[in-house]
Amino acid sequence: MLESNAVKVSVPLLAAVADPIRWQLIAQLSDREERCVCQLTTEPQIPANLLSYHLKVLREAGLVVGNRRGRWIDYRLTPDALDRLHAALPVPGSRTCGCAVDPEPELLGAAR
Repeated sequence: MLESNAVKVSVPLLAAVADPIRWQLIAQLSDREERCVCQLTTEPQIPANLLSYHLKVLREAGLVVGNRRGRWIDYRLTPDALDRLHAALPVPGSRTCGCAVDPEPELLGAAR
């Protein structure tokens, strides 16, 4: 089966935020404010090198950008990050998302 372009774009994007640490980082940056890397926290706490790795994954996915300020880096979401994540989610019944063509009625909240 050939993958649609939407699947080829959506899966890597969603995989980037599927990690709980990266999800926390996206949530902290979702107010669209720029934050110093020293202000980003995770639960559980992780070492700085691991935090840098997770931010790199988000940068490579095009979800965050960093601006160097001396020895610190300020991070923020890209202007279209939340819209791209929303668009990457499957729509029940859509033939382009890889979902079931005829979803079960209970999955759509319909009574039988």
